[in-house]
Amino acid sequence: MRLLMLGGTEFVGRAITEEALARGWDVTVFHRGRHEPPQGVVSLHGDRTAEGGLKALEDGEWDAVIDTWSAAPFVVRNTARLLDGRVTRYAYISSRSVYRYPEPYGLGEEAEVVDGSPDDGDVDYAEAKRGGELAALDVYGDNALLVRAGLILGPYENIGRLPWWLTRMARGGDVLAPGPRDVGLQYIDVRDLAVWTLDAVERGLGGPYDLVSPPGHTTMEELLQSCVDVTGAEANLVWTAPEAILEAGIEPWTDLPVWLPPGEAYDTLHRGDVGKALAAGLRCRPVQETVADTWAWLRSIGGSAPQRPDRPVVGLPPEKEAEVLGSR
Repeated sequence: MRLLMLGGTEFVGRAITEEALARGWDVTVFHRGRHEPPQGVVSLHGDRTAEGGLKALEDGEWDAVIDTWSAAPFVVRNTARLLDGRVTRYAYISSRSVYRYPEPYGLGEEAEVVDGSPDDGDVDYAEAKRGGELAALDVYGDNALLVRAGLILGPYENIGRLPWWLTRMARGGDVLAPGPRDVGLQYIDVRDLAVWTLDAVERGLGGPYDLVSPPGHTTMEELLQSCVDVTGAEANLVWTAPEAILEAGIEPWTDLPVWLPPGEAYDTLHRGDVGKALAAGLRCRPVQETVADTWAWLRSIGGSAPQRPDRPVVGLPPEKEAEVLGSR
């Protein structure tokens, strides 16, 4: 397979690029040159937001393109139009955020989506992803694959969620652990996303697929205990009721990454139906493997994870954690 990877130097794009190389595919990476792509690719430079920024893509043919773009949809539109006739399939890494909130419990790809336009400029994340989907569909139709990912974890993470928990456990001591401890979590290891996406491209799948683990693939306790175990730190998980955490003014998802209290947001993020992707071959590795490999990667780069400039820094300030633990 000849693959054109738009991006390919960070997190999702890098995981997909590495998996494609491992399969022996011919991979071309189109990127801005801020980070080195994996060895073995053809590297093309350009800025998709700049006038003339797609010049490096004006020649060439590929079997498939994979696009992870998360901002203005017109960028996807322009790229898809430029590649039309020279690329057979267009895979767009979208998000389950395209569904109208709250997503009804038990619905999958048939749930109602937000409005969007392939001609949009800067819009919020959900509308941007929906606009990107429409841009791919407008040009590629049934040959467009829409990978609606859920929470993504694993090596190369540049959002900071799992790296924050690992770094916090490594400091040791009492750790504020948000309950219920047995609450189920849905996420996708970035490498499982890469494997499924490339398999789907190779098989010629099209249309939307929600890509995240089955509900209850792991629990909050299993995730956090895995972080304790791999760091080898003397960390003591202090399980705390959701009510006490919320009363303290702690923000779910941002102050305590991954965690959401019971309610609409939890049901939307952690109780989605992924039967379609499972039937299409999705396999999810154990949480212990995701945590251990992320810790190994984090240590290999000096212990400090990269941070996407367009995403907020996550994690609970130590003084706030101490305040809540001290009031118990």
